[in-house]
Amino acid sequence: MRLITISHLRQIIRRTGMDDFLRQSLSALEAAFSRWHEFRKSPRHATHYPHGVIELMPCADDDYYSFKYVNGHPKNTAEGRLSIVALGMLADARNGYPLMLSEMTLLTAIRTAATTALGAKYLARPESRHLAMIGTGAQAEFQLLATRQVLPIEQVSYFDTDPRAMQKFARNMAGGTGLIPCRSIDQAIVDADMIITATAARLHNQLLGPGMIRPGSHIHAMGGDCPGKTELDPALLQQCKIVVEYLPQSLAEGEIQLSQETPIHAELWELVNGSKPGREEPLEVTLFDSVGFALEDYAVLRLVYQLACDLDIGDDVELTPSPADPKDLYSTLLSP
Repeated sequence: MRLITISHLRQIIRRTGMDDFLRQSLSALEAAFSRWHEFRKSPRHATHYPHGVIELMPCADDDYYSFKYVNGHPKNTAEGRLSIVALGMLADARNGYPLMLSEMTLLTAIRTAATTALGAKYLARPESRHLAMIGTGAQAEFQLLATRQVLPIEQVSYFDTDPRAMQKFARNMAGGTGLIPCRSIDQAIVDADMIITATAARLHNQLLGPGMIRPGSHIHAMGGDCPGKTELDPALLQQCKIVVEYLPQSLAEGEIQLSQETPIHAELWELVNGSKPGREEPLEVTLFDSVGFALEDYAVLRLVYQLACDLDIGDDVELTPSPADPKDLYSTLLSP
């Protein structure tokens, strides 16, 4: 079985190039969503605690089975820990043998950003140049880099309640795109073509509401990703064309958890395969209510496995026994 550590992933991305790796991730996601009905899907299994959540996210087709272990503990950052860490596994569905165990914290950020870009490809106005970022935590840089793969972003206005997070974002993203630090959400979203909300607090927040969004905007709401956690005023949803990833999961975890009577235009796969339209009018307000779905992990794990094999990166580790007689497992313990 191939083991992909953070060092290995760093090597893969350096050999591939960050922009190209993001483009390949976007293509892998789009290809997977186009095969929606070929997958065995289910909402993620979540174990909730007062201080956070731990989840298992499985997805499979006839060739491969994948799952991700991931947490969400927003208060971790105050203790010097990441709020989200993850591990992923890819297995051969035909025999059940694991093929790869991979770091998935960085890959979760990358696949989440690629999902943002995929939604924007179908829902944002193609000429969108002004991106507003609400929340500049661990996801922010990846979100900007991925969105630039599909839209001609020239300026980014951004706001976070933590000034240090804003400084970090400005430092990491300096050069290439005009950065505009803002003192409030209202200031950040003025004249924005696309708005990304990426906050971590487990609350029913109302960062955006009716009257705040200009016609023609695209909203990517990614911070609402578990029961009891939303970012938008439910009244705003009534003004939007709403797209979700997987409706059964989004009803429990997304922005629509507080407004379940709100009409849903489509699941993302329906835009990808052309069975439903994305943006139809220049002035309509679109919303991708994105909570993160296991198909996205499947797509990026398959991509990393292929790149790791092609580039000969990763360690071969013995985590499954290989006795000469498959009915004699005990002899494995007796081997030198």
